[in-house]
Amino acid sequence: MENLPQIIIISAVVLIVLIILIRNIRVVQQARAAVIERMGAYSTTWGVGIHFKIPFIERVARMVSLKEQVVDFPPQPVITKDNVTMQIDTVIFFEITDPKLYTYGVENPLSAIENLTATTLRNIIGELELDQTLTSRDLINSKMRTILDEATDPWGIKINRVELKNIMPPKEIQNAMEKQMKAERERREAILRAEGDKKSAILEAEGEKESAILRADAKKQAAILEAEGQAEAIVKLQKATADGIRLINEANASEAVIKLRALEAFKAAANGKATKIIIPSEIQSLAGLATAFKESITDPESENSTTV
Repeated sequence: MENLPQIIIISAVVLIVLIILIRNIRVVQQARAAVIERMGAYSTTWGVGIHFKIPFIERVARMVSLKEQVVDFPPQPVITKDNVTMQIDTVIFFEITDPKLYTYGVENPLSAIENLTATTLRNIIGELELDQTLTSRDLINSKMRTILDEATDPWGIKINRVELKNIMPPKEIQNAMEKQMKAERERREAILRAEGDKKSAILEAEGEKESAILRADAKKQAAILEAEGQAEAIVKLQKATADGIRLINEANASEAVIKLRALEAFKAAANGKATKIIIPSEIQSLAGLATAFKESITDPESENSTTV
């Protein structure tokens, strides 16, 4: 029992040593790095894995994330070349490439990046007019990324991307821009409507033209068919007349028969609407003879009546 206090002391010392050793075991996770100082000076940078820190001599100065980080800075007032004040907020995408420089390069890296972003943005926007600012986002982003990347290299920071999130002109400028956009939309609408009316008028005129051509062609075809019908009728009439004359010649008709036929023809003509008919002398004598003969037959009281 005399050695019990010594055993307790030794056990306590061993336990304390074990606790100190366990507490100085460090595990660095993926995409992280640990900056180690020894006796107040930079010693090394730990990567992923298990590391042992010398008790009371070394300390972890900073755990640094190597992931790409995104920082959204509040709107900054800037003035354009044509003296228009607007608010612009930016978004910065960056990653830490050197944990040592990031730890010892600047006291507050994010605040330094914010201030550097604001001054760089003012310098770039001050060289542009309002319309150029609103239409040159890609140019502004590219210039800012290049300038910020060069400025943050001593801090172990790489700027991957810079984006202008919002560009907010004054209220009166916004109202004027809205009116201008409305006028532009109305102008485009009027142009489209005029082009539509023009095309409609052209199509309507082409339709009327084709319709007139078709009507004229139809009249032409009707006139051609009518002329062909009349010509065919004349030909048939002349042919019938020629056939009649040929048949009379073939029959060897006497002169008296021919005169009687002519008389019948004039009789038929007299039944029409003609007011004046000229009869040849040969037919007149024959007609007088025929009339006298008809009267002598039909008038029984006539002295010169003849009984057949």
